[in-house]
Amino acid sequence: MSMQGPQFLHERNPNLHTTPPVEHEKSRKRKKGEKSSQKPAEKISDWLGVIEKTHMGHRDDPRVLDRIKQSYYKSLVIKPENIPDSYYETQRRLARELGHGDVEITDEVRRQAEEVIVADQKSTLDNWLDYFTSEDSISFPTWAKYWAFTGMVKLSTFDKEKQVFGKRRKDTVAPFPDLNREALAYVVDAMAKKINKENVSLAEDDPEFKKLLQGANFGKLYAWAIEKVTPAEESELMITTGDWIKYNEGADHMPLVESLQGHGTGWCTAGESTAEAQLENGDFYVYYSHDKQGNPIIPRLAIRMEGENIAEVRGVAAQQNLDPHIANTDILDDKLNKFGKEGERYKSKSAAMKRLTELEAKNNASEELSMDDLRFLYEFDGKIEGFGYEKDPRICEIFSGRDMRADLSHILGIPKFQISTTKAIALSGNIKYHHGDLVLDLLSSAKVLKLPEAISGDLDLSRLASVDGLKLPESVGGYLELSSLTSAEGLKLPGSIGGDLELGSLTSAEGLKFSESIGGWLTLGSLTSAEGLKLPESIGGNLDLGSLTSVEGLKLPKSIGGVIYFSKDISVTEQDKLRQQYPNLKLLFE
Repeated sequence: MSMQGPQFLHERNPNLHTTPPVEHEKSRKRKKGEKSSQKPAEKISDWLGVIEKTHMGHRDDPRVLDRIKQSYYKSLVIKPENIPDSYYETQRRLARELGHGDVEITDEVRRQAEEVIVADQKSTLDNWLDYFTSEDSISFPTWAKYWAFTGMVKLSTFDKEKQVFGKRRKDTVAPFPDLNREALAYVVDAMAKKINKENVSLAEDDPEFKKLLQGANFGKLYAWAIEKVTPAEESELMITTGDWIKYNEGADHMPLVESLQGHGTGWCTAGESTAEAQLENGDFYVYYSHDKQGNPIIPRLAIRMEGENIAEVRGVAAQQNLDPHIANTDILDDKLNKFGKEGERYKSKSAAMKRLTELEAKNNASEELSMDDLRFLYEFDGKIEGFGYEKDPRICEIFSGRDMRADLSHILGIPKFQISTTKAIALSGNIKYHHGDLVLDLLSSAKVLKLPEAISGDLDLSRLASVDGLKLPESVGGYLELSSLTSAEGLKLPGSIGGDLELGSLTSAEGLKFSESIGGWLTLGSLTSAEGLKLPESIGGNLDLGSLTSVEGLKLPKSIGGVIYFSKDISVTEQDKLRQQYPNLKLLFE
């Protein structure tokens, strides 16, 4: 690793090289007999290497990222006890101004507010963590990610009028800043060039930016870049005629960069280093719609290739989803048709975006939604998958004007009072269906727990150490987290689990009975024996059996969507036997 970046971090924080994490890496190297340095930049460089290794390790195992996130939540997300009374007074005042009279701030109101504030901070922090640990940001050096991330977590709300971020304190209730990939790429590219003593052309053209670059304050640079990245006007987005341009693999990346910068696409490809890295791996297609003068210069769609495969399709709406004007045309479908089978994978997403555009128009016109519309909107017949990094925000916008419990009652034929959309109602008892996730990660006992009969999203009971009193739902649409259970005795699992099942602390399979299929991963990483283990017939993701010392008597599922992890300590004879017995399954011994 070049020392310019670590030296820059040392200059920004002269005490960084003496902090416990950096000193820990130095001690670890010494204990292993490896060469370690006393020089601040070299110590920081060694530590950055550890960060890179640990934070990127989730690509094959998402549980690693989850553990990393939990650590960041603990140190960065507001504690409920730190939410200031002034927040609740502001909510009371707003309610009065909206004509709701004097609203009492009860303990229940406080609990619900705490849930929302904490969840929003976690989800917005996740945006940054997911991006910085993904392949999409691989062109950013680790030191730059550290600089940007540690700068970001000090920021609060963005004041568009003053074009500055507020400062974050331990009692700040606001979510973390929005992730604008294009603005971030501007900033990281410019800072990396400055550190490497390369010419920063943007700084030469803009004295204000040059001054900000000298100060190296991430918040100020990011605020400047956000304002520079100006999205196209709605009147321009209504024009959908235009042309596709292909940028060939290995070609000069600057024409692509220059065609994107300043248009507010939100694409990280607007950054030079990212564009260069992406064109090294495959072709890049951009659809440019006409401006008011009829010139095809406004980027609206991107198709990025990795070799012969489509790596991603992106639009210019929030979170890089398709904007409704483009989504309502056949422009993308016509292009995808030219990619054969590879394009077919994305056409269902395009169809979903068109359907969502229709629902948005109906909702805006106050038209009644049909039963099919509602089933689509509430994802009863399949997930609504768009092209962005997150769910299309139009879904939440439609929900915001509707009585969700009434909708769900109509779909399911269940009385409204037996449907919940919040944790408080979900745990009140006699609830047949809960829409959304139910995060009970602080619960250590289930003795008085009354769970809904069905949950559409995730159920997190990660601290529950005993099944005493536990009655799980009949179905869980997302993942089921029971990572602290060490015994399955008395455990009755749901008949249907749509996502992962986390039972990573179980040491015995005695009494464990699965449903026929699990939609995601099945984690049984602490089982040392396969005795009594009867696995599901089908598992959608990976299967972790990493602590088994013998596979004697083990019968594997007929269908596995991912990899089966075993310990490398399994004998070579047993490994060969398994491979011969299950030639179509992916077995990994490590």
